[in-house]
Amino acid sequence: MDKPKPFSMIREFHLADWFTLANAFCGVGALFSVMTFLQTGDVRHIWFACWLIPAALVFDVLDGRVARWRQQSSELGRELDSLADVISFGVAPAAIAYGCGMQGLWDRIVLVFFVVCGVSRLARYNITAEKNSEGGDKVKFFEGTPIPTSLLLVIVLGIAAWQGSVGDALWGGVMNIGGFRFHPLVLMFAVSGSLMISRIRIPKL
Repeated sequence: MDKPKPFSMIREFHLADWFTLANAFCGVGALFSVMTFLQTGDVRHIWFACWLIPAALVFDVLDGRVARWRQQSSELGRELDSLADVISFGVAPAAIAYGCGMQGLWDRIVLVFFVVCGVSRLARYNITAEKNSEGGDKVKFFEGTPIPTSLLLVIVLGIAAWQGSVGDALWGGVMNIGGFRFHPLVLMFAVSGSLMISRIRIPKL
């Protein structure tokens, strides 16, 4: 019997997967921009980080369109898409929030909760995608809000940064709870994370 060929990542790559990698590229670029802001204090790096998230969304939309156009999809592509989304729409927005000033203990707990919810949401989607497609090739609806909706949070932070409302000037001010700093604005991440893991159904366009 012929031995099965070992898995080849190069052979499994399709055109759509390069758009997925571009999505991840934007997310990692946003992380580096936040790091640079924390080093230099130049708010332009926060703006750049915020702009990279909508760019990541463009690539995220295009990879699906290209896959359907070329009628090429694979398990590798699905996993790449989820991993890229975790970076660009989970970790990167949380890092941008941290860079904008949400650095207290309670802030960090909420931001970690947000990222964990995003990871869980994507894992659930991968598991239930076949069932939710109802026998077709395309998923008919999402359970919970899609993780790219975190773009709305990034827009809020981008506007705040543009107005100079970062650090101690962050919108909503800062509170001291149990000896640790807490920025009420971080609650929008708690709401977003909770909606991602909810059971509400959202039709997929």
